[in-house]
Amino acid sequence: MKPSIQLMNKKIIKPTPFGTVCIIWSVSNNIHRIVRVLFSKLGLLAENQASEFYPSSRTSSCAEIDAVAAAIKAHLEGEDVVFTLDIVDFTFCSTFQQSVLRATYSIPWGSVSTYQLVAASLGISKGARAVGNALANNPFPFIVPCHRVISSNRHIGGYGGGIAMKQALLEREGIGFDHAERVICKRLHYGKTG
Repeated sequence: MKPSIQLMNKKIIKPTPFGTVCIIWSVSNNIHRIVRVLFSKLGLLAENQASEFYPSSRTSSCAEIDAVAAAIKAHLEGEDVVFTLDIVDFTFCSTFQQSVLRATYSIPWGSVSTYQLVAASLGISKGARAVGNALANNPFPFIVPCHRVISSNRHIGGYGGGIAMKQALLEREGIGFDHAERVICKRLHYGKTG
């Protein structure tokens, strides 16, 4: 039996401290799955990105998506929210990217790790760049907290929403920065005390 797939749906979350967020989701065999989370960037609203990437998507929601939307909004307002991966659709992610996203998902609120340590946790000793590339294309920001992954020198590294947004998200989680804008932390997730 062929699965029944509806058109892509979108749920727009606004306002948030970082602008509009848009959840792109679908239903297949009565199972709701998030395909992508888009957030506003300088000069590019999330709802405009949704219209560009998913032109036939329609504004819609359901209890499961409403719960995720409320959790994302609370997270962006500084609440410690634990998301579940059960509602995300990894179909468009490679096996490697899925492993990176799952490892990153395991980094708890108020903690950080490095691209190199995430790679090492996956058994790839020289995979920092590959991890960074996988996270640069994270389809589920906030649900998979890629903002918690930093450079080995403890500088913030890159982020799709920009360095200021990444720093603000980390500061909301209690992460501090020194005078050289390096992350201050006693322990890196997947690493040793330092």
